[in-house]
Amino acid sequence: MGGMDMNALLKQAQQMQTDMLQAQEALKDEQTEASAGGGMVKVTISGDLVIKDVTIDPDAVDPEDAEMLAEMVQAAVNEAIRSAQELAASKMPDMPGMPGMGGPGLPGG
Repeated sequence: MGGMDMNALLKQAQQMQTDMLQAQEALKDEQTEASAGGGMVKVTISGDLVIKDVTIDPDAVDPEDAEMLAEMVQAAVNEAIRSAQELAASKMPDMPGMPGMGGPGLPGG
């Protein structure tokens, strides 16, 4: 392989895998919060995209307009997911030659 040390390459790949697993495990302990409706709906999500808490202000509950509440919950969840994906991308180590690998969408979460 033109001077490439296969053992060194294998060791580097194993280290990257270890780093990725450690970063994914650490993300389970990280949390981010998002809100919608001026804070009437709040969603807390972990870095590995598990919803930890949903808080709904009682004033947001209008029996005549359940659709509005559903839209606020949807907006808060989507924002929380986006925020958690950004968190994950910032914590995952870059792979040489492949910046950003290890960000959102990788299995293991």
